Amino acid sequence: MKAHLLSALMLALLASAGVQAQQKTSGVDLAEINAAVRPQDDFFLNLNGKWLAKTEIPADKSSWGSFEKLDDDTKPQLRAIIEAAAADPNKTPGSDAQRIGDFFASYMDEAKLEQLGLSPLRAELDRVAALKDKKDIPALIAHFNRYGVTAPYGFAIHQDNKDSTKYVADIVQDGLSLPDRDYYLKKSDKKMADTLAKYEQHVTKMLTLAGNANAVADAKAIVALETELAKVQWTKVELRDPVKAYNKVPLDKLSKLAPGYDWTTWLKDTGIAGKVDYVIVSQPSFITGFNQVLNKTPLATWQAWFRWQVIHANASYLSKDFALENFAFYGTVLSDIKEQQPRWKRAVNATDGALGESLGKLYVAQHFPAERKERMEVLVQNLLAAFKQSITTLDWMGPATKEQAQAKLAKFMVKIGYPNKWRDYSPLVVAKDDLVGNIQRSREFDYNKEVNKLGKPIDRDEWGMTPQTINAYYNPELNEIVFPAAILQPPFFNADADDAVNYGAIGAVIGHEISHGFDDQGAQYDGDGNLRDWWTKADHKNFAAKSKMLVKQYNAFSPVKGYHVNGELTLGENIADNSGAAIALKAYRISLNGQPSPVIDGLTGEQRFYMGFGQVWRSKIRDAQQIVYLKSDPHSPDQFRANGTVRNQPGFYNAFGVKPGDKMYLAPKDRVNMW
Repeated sequence: MKAHLLSALMLALLASAGVQAQQKTSGVDLAEINAAVRPQDDFFLNLNGKWLAKTEIPADKSSWGSFEKLDDDTKPQLRAIIEAAAADPNKTPGSDAQRIGDFFASYMDEAKLEQLGLSPLRAELDRVAALKDKKDIPALIAHFNRYGVTAPYGFAIHQDNKDSTKYVADIVQDGLSLPDRDYYLKKSDKKMADTLAKYEQHVTKMLTLAGNANAVADAKAIVALETELAKVQWTKVELRDPVKAYNKVPLDKLSKLAPGYDWTTWLKDTGIAGKVDYVIVSQPSFITGFNQVLNKTPLATWQAWFRWQVIHANASYLSKDFALENFAFYGTVLSDIKEQQPRWKRAVNATDGALGESLGKLYVAQHFPAERKERMEVLVQNLLAAFKQSITTLDWMGPATKEQAQAKLAKFMVKIGYPNKWRDYSPLVVAKDDLVGNIQRSREFDYNKEVNKLGKPIDRDEWGMTPQTINAYYNPELNEIVFPAAILQPPFFNADADDAVNYGAIGAVIGHEISHGFDDQGAQYDGDGNLRDWWTKADHKNFAAKSKMLVKQYNAFSPVKGYHVNGELTLGENIADNSGAAIALKAYRISLNGQPSPVIDGLTGEQRFYMGFGQVWRSKIRDAQQIVYLKSDPHSPDQFRANGTVRNQPGFYNAFGVKPGDKMYLAPKDRVNMW
């Protein structure tokens, strides 16, 4: 679709916008507003205050809000689809219904899992025990890469960032069992140090359950090994630089990064050899550092670590003792979750993870009306039109860069609801009595799908999320924005509500994803998905100055005492939040077709727009989980995605009369308006 064209459907809707608005509700959840807090002082708390005061995070959740509730509401729908597939009297072996039903059944058969104990992992553990020399480690790592077990490094298949017409293998750092290197290295942080100590205790318990007589010593050695790997890993901020991460290495030159390492065996066993003549090494210094750690660490320690990773990767699918201990650390210690999800929900998650598009096809047929997609197409076109206008009127960007930005915007590909073609799962074998086997075969099935892309044309129809995912994304390599069906529900999209709240909610999500094409990472790619500098030096300087201001703003936010938002880590998402909201407001104004916005529930259109935006970020989160996110998540905490965004928006000041002295107030010179 061309960004500057308005569809006939859109024009018809625009012409009747005023009538529609009067016939629809405001869509604002007035019952949850805390009138004791002024929106000019804390917009998030004003809009969501009563909800925050009365809402308890469910015992089986680390957080609770708009995203989590929609996901939780979707689970019974998926369960009904799964159970209907299992009960289908006409299903045949090898059909989607058979695979879906039997995968779920294998997870739900607790008696079988108790009977099996650790035996489903025996072959993998024997493979680790058979290591006689470090020279055999590259082959084991290749095997782990294939079966989804953590190894010191992994790889991903994607488009070559400097030649988007071909697929390439990208070698990436890995090897840590905690969310970030800070958990190993920040000894002065009591929370990090305590978590690391409890992690060592957890590894000890898991190895003991597996019959390891040297569990205490092995756990200590495992933590020490991961600490050494953490020392040579790049930080999360460093990982955000696509230019620094683009290191094209011919296969025969890999040995220079890791002298003596058997890349030939690894390349052959992964299936990469013979399909490409080069790879991209995202973190070359890590590969060199890993090789040094490999050489100085005893084989026995590596064996203990590999054995632990086999258990860790499969613990949720074993008998109750393993599953509960796994939850005790990764659920309770890391995230402060009080109890496990009911088994049926975990079974739905696992089935969804393995057979996502099979489930998605059925989900869409039952839960995604065609008219919802049609209205979404209108919204997306309007957002693209608003972004086009915005580029034209930017006061900080020169004509040459604007021309390139418009060219990129015109090439955006839009995907809404579900794929044009569904994935074929027929090669995947699913057995009703073999959960671990089902998991392993599913991982290998996904792995083969990726490796088999090498040497083939780019599949522009592929989706990176399933239709039932409560999310959306921008992919710079395909220059596409993607909106799965399941997010197109209240509070993101309310078919019964006036347009204002929808533009503030799903409209800002659309604007967010468009803006990712022009954030500090996405703006380094052109419209064809190639990593190419299309900016003038002056515009680079202006963009960098605005980015620096945004980093400073978000660095000041502290959701948990002693911990601050990392403005550099979250920069791309913060740009997208701020730009997305600004573009969505422009799109809402376009939708009014020159007519004034109606007043509904005593609220103007622009007030409802911002309230729709603020409702989306309604959430509560446990402190432990918040700390995990602060260390590892490129998104800011939800309250700052609301407040941190609107205080940069001139429209917010006009809508709510924000003035100097109000806590939400920023002087005009301190506000960041990028796109």
